[in-house]
Amino acid sequence: MSKTFPISFTRKRGRLARTTRAAWTAGAALLVGLTGVAAAPAAQAADCSAGYVALTFDDGPNGGTSSQLVNILGQYGATATMFPTGQNAQSNPSLMQAYAAAGLQIGNHSWDHPYLTQLSQSQIQQQLANTSSAIQQTAGVTPDLFRPPYGDTNWTVQQVASSLGMTQIIWDVDSQDYNGVSSSQIRSAAAGLTNGQIILMHDWPQNTVQALPGILQDLAGRDLCTGHISPATGRAVAPDGGQQPPGGGDGTCTVTVTRAEEWGDRFNTTFSVSGTNAWRVTITTGSGQTLQNSWNATISGTSGTLTATPNGNGNAFGITLYSNGNRTSPTATCSTS
Repeated sequence: MSKTFPISFTRKRGRLARTTRAAWTAGAALLVGLTGVAAAPAAQAADCSAGYVALTFDDGPNGGTSSQLVNILGQYGATATMFPTGQNAQSNPSLMQAYAAAGLQIGNHSWDHPYLTQLSQSQIQQQLANTSSAIQQTAGVTPDLFRPPYGDTNWTVQQVASSLGMTQIIWDVDSQDYNGVSSSQIRSAAAGLTNGQIILMHDWPQNTVQALPGILQDLAGRDLCTGHISPATGRAVAPDGGQQPPGGGDGTCTVTVTRAEEWGDRFNTTFSVSGTNAWRVTITTGSGQTLQNSWNATISGTSGTLTATPNGNGNAFGITLYSNGNRTSPTATCSTS
């Protein structure tokens, strides 16, 4: 995972890892230069025994609230994933540097926030490639995560993102902060987060800034830590990637295979995983069958044995197979990742 100054936590209450302090010191120094206000000392961390969640902030950076968010995260020894637009990144290089200096994960949110499914493939390519270039130039990192504006996506959008080395990330909890809800409502939405999950928030609402301290206090009270998003699984993990969140249930998972729509030369199959949010499904296709399309998961392979992993779209996914004369349904097994 590409990131600068990764933040990591020890698992002992009240102690922050040295990398956390070093990253926050660098970020705080930069913020003092930007805002003229010294940051408060880092607060105590939770013990992370309940796992990790990902706080995500879209649409930044901007001169009104971005530095406030970074400052609050630093005060609590917390981290987040920022999804800036390319045009905002280009217009606010010092704030992009503040993101990176504070150890925040940075993803791609398109150039100017269009409905990508209404664009041609070449236009989608331009939106995403130009944004990744702007992020690299301003923050010094190449994003490996992508969030489509409005959550508006299709197979073409996902394929373009994948071709640029990025995993598509949606969310599990929608804070509704873009709809003008109160800070208490945003905090209540975050209270539903569980291990491995991702919450959608935005960089610009003042109510989100006001809600953030309470959100971080609530998470610490439940022994949940803020993490980063794994591009491999699309789930929240420890910021340094070294500690995976505990799996669901007893560490096992089950996958249900359902035959769906059929056409003359191809057919759909859907898969539903239970038992964990961190899963790997191995799919065995029939002889001669080849992959034509997939949705809601990252798929590797095109025939024979395919591997599916989460991409932030939940635990239900599907594939379209060209039958090539063999209409046998594929089989699947599930393991925790």
